[in-house]
Formats: sequence, C-alpha cells, structure tokens
Amino acid sequence: MFEELQLDRRLQLGLDALALPAPTEVQQLAVPAALGGADLRISAETGSGKTLAYLIPMIQRTLGDEIPTDAGTLALVLVPTRELARQVLKQARALLANTPLRAEAITGGADFKYQKALLRRNPEILVATPGRLLEHCEKGSADLAALQTLVLDEADRMLDMGFRDDVLQIAGRCPPGRQVLMLSATLHHRGFREVSRTLLHSPGTIAVGEVRQPHSGITHQVLLADSQAHKNQLLLALLQQGGYRRALVFGNKRATAARVAGMLRKHHLRCDCLHGELTTEERKLVMARFQDGRIDILCASDVAARGLDVKEIDLVVNYDMPRRGDDYLHRTGRTGRAGERGTAISLVAAPEWNLMISIERYLKLNFERRSLPGLKAKYSGPKHRKSSGKAVGSRKKSGDEGSKARSRKAVRGKLPRKRPSSPPVASENGFAPLMKKRPVD
Repeated sequence: MFEELQLDRRLQLGLDALALPAPTEVQQLAVPAALGGADLRISAETGSGKTLAYLIPMIQRTLGDEIPTDAGTLALVLVPTRELARQVLKQARALLANTPLRAEAITGGADFKYQKALLRRNPEILVATPGRLLEHCEKGSADLAALQTLVLDEADRMLDMGFRDDVLQIAGRCPPGRQVLMLSATLHHRGFREVSRTLLHSPGTIAVGEVRQPHSGITHQVLLADSQAHKNQLLLALLQQGGYRRALVFGNKRATAARVAGMLRKHHLRCDCLHGELTTEERKLVMARFQDGRIDILCASDVAARGLDVKEIDLVVNYDMPRRGDDYLHRTGRTGRAGERGTAISLVAAPEWNLMISIERYLKLNFERRSLPGLKAKYSGPKHRKSSGKAVGSRKKSGDEGSKARSRKAVRGKLPRKRPSSPPVASENGFAPLMKKRPVD
C-alpha cells in the first residue's frame, strides 16, 4: 500500500528499513486521508499502529515543502508522558534516517538549558509533553510560528492529566492554517469532543474497532485473593513458574509498585520499578534495562500504561484492579501487540469484586476464573449478589431507627435536669426592674 502512495523516496527508504508487514487497518484509513491535508479525529486500540499512521503523512508533508533554515518547528507531536515521547521519537528518527530532517524530544524532568540548546538548532520535528513545551514557548526558546502539522497523541489521556489549558495555549501559538490530527482511545471522551471542536476545522473521523473493545490476542484471567499477603504469594508463584519473556506488574499507587518490586527482588527475581517520581534519567535507565533484557519484570504505576512499547511482553499482572475500564485496556494493551498473543491476570480481593464486575460489564468481557495449586483463596465471591453480579450491600434493618431513637433518649435521660426558676415578681411602684422571688427558708 505504501508504495502506491508515491511517498518521497527518502521516506520510503526509511519505511523499507523497518521491514513492516502489511499496513494495519488504521494506517490504511488514516495515511491517505492525512496526506490529503484534512484535519482528522482518529480512534483505534493500543498497539494498532497509530504512531506510524500520523508520522508518515506528517514527514511527507514536511519533506514536500522548501524548508528555510530558520523556520523553526514545522511538525509538532504532543504526548502525555515522557515514555511515549521517547517511543515516538525513536520511530520518527527511524523514518528520517535518509532525510535531512531532524527530530528532538522536549519533556519534563530534563535539563532546561540543554533543551534550549536543542531548540536553537531548529529541529523540524518536535515531540513534546505540553507542560515543558509551554515553558519554552513562554521563555521564547520554542518557535511555532511556521508550524504545518500539529498532532495530539493520546489526547484523552492528556486531558485526563489536566493538560487541556496547556494544549490550547500551545495551539494558539501555531498558525491558523496548520493541519491538526487528534488521536484517542475513544471518540466519546467529553473533553476530547470539546477540544476537537475548538482546534479542528471540518474534521474527518476514523474509528477502527468498537469503543471499549478489548485487545485481540489477549487471554484475560482473574485470581481471587484473601489479603495483601496472599496477593504477594500469588504474584510470586506466577512469576517464579516462568513461561513468559517479559512481564509487567501494575499497582494503583507509586508506593505499591515500589513495595512489590522490592519484594520480588528479595526473592532474587530480575525486577525494577517505574513510576512518576523518578527523574528522566532514572526512567531512561530502567526502560533501557527492560528493553535490553537485563531485567525480566517491571513493576509500574499507570505512568507506564500508555506509550510503553516493548517487544516480547507476554504477561501483564494487575496487582491492584485498575480504577476504570479504560485504564484496564491501556494496561493490558502492553501485551498481545502486533498480532502476538499475551496474558493479562488480575489479582482481586473482596473489596475489588464490584470493581471487577463493573470492568467486565463496561468492556463486555468475561474474565476467566483461575486458581494456583496450593494457593486457592478462601474467598470465592460474595454470598449474596445482584443480577449484575455485584455484591449485595448491607441494608439498615427496620429496627435500626428505633434503636437509635432509644439510645438518644437514654443519653438525654442521663443529662442533669435544670432546676425550674421562680417567676419574676413585679416591684411595688411598677417602675423598678423585675426581681426574682426569694425562696422561703
């Protein structure tokens, strides 16, 4: 297909070097439409090839124009996390290998002065997180006046992270004729619709797969747990029995990811931890170790749920059940990518039962119930369930209100009674202040 699009020969050489299989569905639909110059709203599942779907037309447009040496940034990709920025930069540089164009990444956590030096070289393509790029715009070190293409990758995630105002301010610094491509896991995110109405002009819409569609090629399983200690035993047994090349373990909190990583290292498993409190250099080092195979297991908070594209991840474990169905999709989407198979296992304790059922219903998915030999949980689910499968909540008995009233009455009965005061007595002339009647001895 790519050969039929008559791409610039230098870009085609970059594509050939990647030795890609047949274009994915989102690439087949999005690349020709974006090459036509239209603004687009694109929705597809994680791992479906969305990055190349916007990089190819973006680079083609940049190569097709005469580039002044002092033009500033011509193409900008905004992403929510540093990990996704590095992943996009890696793919962009692979495509640019035979071109004179340069690509750089500007993200938080890196040295600001060093980034200013990078921007002074006028890279034509910039991958950035919104907060740090806006800082450079306000300091005058980033120039977006000649921008041709603006891409908002994982736009729903950026909005969830509170970057709406930053994105709009950055877009306001771009020329009005730029092309805008917005990519999201879903087109039904409320903030996504509002921002697209503000930034896009007569946009086309490309939606691949159903909304909330679970990733194909992944087996979804549940292991019930009695306690945190039981979860530790289950996780340790899963990872010690092997059968995987690389594994990701997700916790809802940074502290959980760090604690679990420490526990696994204590049992001599090759493991490290990734979360938002690490510096950029620390996160780069952890990811390099994971990609190079120096560690087999990565414990992470949701910072790694998006933008992390590492080959041969065939096991994802939710140590904590994610809080939303969309978060479940993004976590488990780290495996089963590009046609491979993967397994997603969630450890579910009693307080997480209703959350598990909600995610099942939201994604129209049936989790396979599983147990490990010698570690089967005593908890097998709530005894009383609603038709939805959720646990029946405890209701107040009819006598509760009466017992509360009786207890309030008893408390009042214990309070000391006030002594009734004698009525005031009028004075003889009628003008003096009222006096209280003196008690008779």
